[in-house]
Amino acid sequence: MTKTAWVFPGQGSQAVGMGMDLLDIPEAKEKFGQAEAILDWSVLELCQAEEEKLSRTLYTQPSLYVVESILADLMEQRGQQPDYVAGHSLGEYAALYAAKVFSFEDGLRLIQRRAELMDSASGGLMAALLGFDREQLEQQIQQTPDVVLANDNNAGQVVISGSPTAVETIINQVKCKRAVKLNVSGAFHSPFMAAAAQEFQAILDGVNFASAQVPVLSNVDPTPTTDATVLKQRLSQQMTGPVRWREITLELANQSVGRVVEIGPGKVLTGIMKRTCPDLVLQNVGTLADLPD
Repeated sequence: MTKTAWVFPGQGSQAVGMGMDLLDIPEAKEKFGQAEAILDWSVLELCQAEEEKLSRTLYTQPSLYVVESILADLMEQRGQQPDYVAGHSLGEYAALYAAKVFSFEDGLRLIQRRAELMDSASGGLMAALLGFDREQLEQQIQQTPDVVLANDNNAGQVVISGSPTAVETIINQVKCKRAVKLNVSGAFHSPFMAAAAQEFQAILDGVNFASAQVPVLSNVDPTPTTDATVLKQRLSQQMTGPVRWREITLELANQSVGRVVEIGPGKVLTGIMKRTCPDLVLQNVGTLADLPD
C-alpha cells in the first residue's frame, strides 16, 4: 500500500484571501476565534489585507499556521491520515500540530513569539540561488565567513543567509542562472539568529510536547521520529539551523512514501519536491474545494 506524507509550506506561500473559503465551517470558525483571542488581531481580517501587510513576518507566520492547521483538521475529519509529516521552516509547527505533538493553542503561542523575534531581527540578508554548481557553492561558503546554506530545497534551488557583505560575496563569486535577494528582515536559519533563538527557548521550554502519533521529519534532521524530547530539541535548533528539504524529500522516498499532499496555500513544496523525486504522486490541498469528499 502506498504511504502518504503530509507536508506544510512556510513563509512565502501566503496569499491574500487564503482561508476565507473555510468560514462557513463551524470548526474552522472556532479556530479563527481562538486565534484572535491569543493574537489580539484577526487572522481573517489580515488575510484580506493588502499583500504588503500579510507578507510581514509578524503576521505571515501565525496566519499560515492557523490556515494550515484548520486544513489538516478537515483532512482528518474526512478520514485522511498521513504516514509521515514534515513542514518547511514555520510549516514544521503545523506538521507537529497535525502529528498531535502539541495543542493548536500552544503551537500558535510558539509561532506568535517566533514571529515577533524574527520580525525584529535585523542586519542580515538572505538570497535564493537558482541553477548553480553545488560543489563551487559549498566551497565558496566554506571560504566565506558569516554566511551559511539556510535552505537546501533541491539540487537547483537553495537559499543562503548571513551578513549582507558575505551574501553579496557569494552572489558575485558563484555562477548561477539567477540570484534573488529575499525581502526578509534578517538572516533566518543562520547563527545570526542565536540571540532570538535563546529568547525563544524560554517559551519553548514551557510547552509540553507529546509523542507524535506519526513520525515527523524535522528541518534540522530528516530522520523520522515520534520522540517528544527529540522533536522539541530539533525545534529549538530550527531558528539557527538549516532547512534540509532536499534530504527530507529523499528520506520520504527512502521510507517508501509514494504520495505527498501539500497542505496550505500555493504549490511551493510540491514544485521543489518534483525535481528531487519525479516519481512521487503530488497533491495540493490549499482550499475547501481541494479537500477529499
